[in-house]
Amino acid sequence: MKNRAIQILVCVLLAAQCGWAAENWPGWRGPRGDGSSMDKNLPTQWSESKNISWKVAIPGIGHASPIIWEDRIFTVTCLPEEEQRCLICLDRKTGKELWTKDVLRSPLEKKHKLNSHASSTPVTDGKLVYVSFLDGSDMFIAAYDFQGRQKWAVKPGVFSSVHGYCASPVLFKDTVIVNGDHDGDAYLVALDKNSGKTRWKTMRENKTRSYCTPIIRDIGGRTQMMLSGSKCVASFDPNDGSRHWIIDGPTEQYVASLVYDGELVYLTCGFPERHLMGIRPDGKGNVTDTHVAWHHKTNDASYVPSPTVVDGYYIVISDKGMVSCYKARTGELQWREKLAFHYSASTLEANGLVYLIADRNLDRKTQGVTHVVKPGPKLDIVATNIVDEPVSASPAVYEGQIFLRGDKHLYCIGK
Repeated sequence: MKNRAIQILVCVLLAAQCGWAAENWPGWRGPRGDGSSMDKNLPTQWSESKNISWKVAIPGIGHASPIIWEDRIFTVTCLPEEEQRCLICLDRKTGKELWTKDVLRSPLEKKHKLNSHASSTPVTDGKLVYVSFLDGSDMFIAAYDFQGRQKWAVKPGVFSSVHGYCASPVLFKDTVIVNGDHDGDAYLVALDKNSGKTRWKTMRENKTRSYCTPIIRDIGGRTQMMLSGSKCVASFDPNDGSRHWIIDGPTEQYVASLVYDGELVYLTCGFPERHLMGIRPDGKGNVTDTHVAWHHKTNDASYVPSPTVVDGYYIVISDKGMVSCYKARTGELQWREKLAFHYSASTLEANGLVYLIADRNLDRKTQGVTHVVKPGPKLDIVATNIVDEPVSASPAVYEGQIFLRGDKHLYCIGK
């Protein structure tokens, strides 16, 4: 009996080391908020007729990513004719719809042609799912349980932008944190995840629209919630909303999330100017002149798609289809190549490979093209894959499968 117990323990430890245990994908860009997956067995090749486990139609229009908790997939959509925003729950193994809930009915806000009325990716803690929409001039945040019952709904602040709305919530301890950067009295707000009551609210001085989802890391003895937006890059304490440090600029508006590799924080932006930066996150106060490790002003920077940093390389995909690879710590360009006509989705990294998902290919006709590349000093395309519809939403991953949300369908890729 003792030997058997030892054998079981060894198997459990080996499974953990080999990445056999499935990792939930609970919110925007996955468990770490940076598009990285610990899965070692993701597929690299697929098409409409190859390596698709299931494909189901998703009603309405939405650019939010799917999120996954064990056997449940959640995503949001908008039914334009009904002015209805919905939360959808699917069975992960089959794609079968389990339930759909009418979250909000409200006149549709004005938006950019590349945005949608359901662009904010939900987030879950395994008990509740938190969704984010715009209700007229107010941010609307609500919590649902896994049976589709609403637990609370609040309007924590106003939001105004000619480009529409996107504010994907993130979880920290027992709070839901939402970025309210907009063209007015902009703010960051933390809500009690069990009641929706405001825990803290930090005002943003530059009052300019941006759509960045923060990342949270423990760095140098401090918990840092870092994001770009509102004419700056800044770090806050997610416990109380106080600010650690700030860098002025380098531009006005931001969409892409930051990434971090244990030493530097990496930025890509934006509008009206496009910049790339490596930032040392150990400062206090205004560190504009002291903590920028490297800085490039380049049209190859991304405005919307979020980047990846892996194995010492920083991969950036520009909205107009240019892919660039830099040495992360120095900012030295390794290669650049135009691989697509347009990118909207953010990058995915797994097993040392980066998945680049274009809504339109170079020929402007082929849609839903994914290039799988291996970062390095030279461009190395491992595979090229196509689904027959544009993909604007960023991917999700669970247990050896990739979940892609196209304009009309959700794909489960991999057997």
